[in-house]
Amino acid sequence: MIGEKIYRIRKSRGLTLSELAERANVSKSYLSNIERNVNQNPSIQVVEKLAEVLGVEFTILVEANSEIGELLEPEWVDFINDLKEMGVKKEQLSEYREILKFIKWQKEEQGNDK
Repeated sequence: MIGEKIYRIRKSRGLTLSELAERANVSKSYLSNIERNVNQNPSIQVVEKLAEVLGVEFTILVEANSEIGELLEPEWVDFINDLKEMGVKKEQLSEYREILKFIKWQKEEQGNDK
């Protein structure tokens, strides 16, 4: 399960096995064994390193019910983290969505004026 998630996320990030192994400071053969589910119980430290390099939460890799199809590109994750750091609460997202819609509309209108 963990191996398949790591493989799919790695591929979606455009990383080779060698690149991920190097960036996470794990051996290529160890990572390959994890991805192929030969090693189904990698250490927590290794999973944490891989999650960090892949730009996902540790829990995405280890929880059985986490959806890997819902993963976001690193830029979206950064944007969400920026919002959290600014103190934006989930309950406020609809307000910010309206602001973003207005900005998008305004840009489209400016484009039509040219």
